[in-house]
Amino acid sequence: MATGIKDKVAILGMGCAKFGERWNDNAEDLMVEAFIEALEDSGIEKNDIQAAWFSTAIEEQHVGKSGVPLAMALRLPFIPVTRVENYCASGSEAFRGAVYAVASGACDIALALGVEKLKDTGYGGLPQRTRGAVNDMFWANTSAPGNFAQLAAAYGAKHGKSRDDMKKAMAHISIKSHDNGSKNPKAHLRNKIDEDKVMNAPMIAEPLGLFDCCGVSDGAACAIVTTPEIAKSLGKKDLVTVKALQLAVSNGTESQHNSWDGSHFITTRTAAKRAYEEAGIEKPRDQVSLIEVHDCFSVTELVTMEDLHISPEGGAINDVMNGFYDADGQIPCQIDGGLKCFGHPIGASGLRMIYEMYLQMQGRAAERQRSEQPVFGLTHNLGGFPHQNVCSVCIVGMDGA
Repeated sequence: MATGIKDKVAILGMGCAKFGERWNDNAEDLMVEAFIEALEDSGIEKNDIQAAWFSTAIEEQHVGKSGVPLAMALRLPFIPVTRVENYCASGSEAFRGAVYAVASGACDIALALGVEKLKDTGYGGLPQRTRGAVNDMFWANTSAPGNFAQLAAAYGAKHGKSRDDMKKAMAHISIKSHDNGSKNPKAHLRNKIDEDKVMNAPMIAEPLGLFDCCGVSDGAACAIVTTPEIAKSLGKKDLVTVKALQLAVSNGTESQHNSWDGSHFITTRTAAKRAYEEAGIEKPRDQVSLIEVHDCFSVTELVTMEDLHISPEGGAINDVMNGFYDADGQIPCQIDGGLKCFGHPIGASGLRMIYEMYLQMQGRAAERQRSEQPVFGLTHNLGGFPHQNVCSVCIVGMDGA
């Protein structure tokens, strides 16, 4: 009978390149930057790594389709390298592969690395005409801002929230992310903003204005994982272990009939429930210390607070406006700036979220460090659109918690 992966895997080391418009660097440079930090942090030698998972979402633009670019860039010792892609949740998919390999006993030490190098291609996150069943049938004539604007409209209609209610809550979310990002030297955007600037910004897709939307970035993030026993034998203390890792994928329910009202993410609610069960968390609002969610748009963060069963149904706006998710609130959300400001190199974002949890739990987040050491950290990584998506929920925490 399956027992899950709780505490079977420890994070040995992590690294993250600076996110942004890295005009003078290629994807390989970013991969090396993240890997060197992770390797030095782990205290092991490169030849100790026995398998690797490599994530990138739009590979045609930079690295190509196979795992070879990772092996060549890092000069890995002829080990297995598996390239994975799952929309914007690709980084979490790479982490899942490495974690499952260690948890199963297939290898002792595994690597997960995600990268995206898009800025100098002109890619801006708007529609690309690509072939395939999903794109031809459902995404042929759509955009991300347009789809998430519909999420905002559906949520507001369901819960009786006015446009002004929604705009003010979304503005607070964006202002919070910019404040947090200003303290992060690796963030793409480090500029603070105020409510007047957000409310009067150009409209992208009603009610989403310019500051409600994240862009894309160049960047890479990396994790090296092993068993807690091996980590301790290497002298590691204050271990951060994986408590749960769950993935839920849309099966067509949302887009093919009207049982879904468009106001939430079925996948997030499903993955979150499974993750809490695997981690042994019964009251997430009281037990979770930090969260990083997939804030591709400010409304996504708002809705996700309820989908993660932290805010009550229809209550996320009150929690947001009361500062519950601020850096000094009860459960800080996007304490590193999130996708909105740390940045969104698609294949790396899921690993970047875990990187922040890891730093916070080890007391190494510098200016943005939480005063109380977090016990449980949750990351939520979403790929696709509200009506068709893949969602990963990962929970990490202190060993023994």
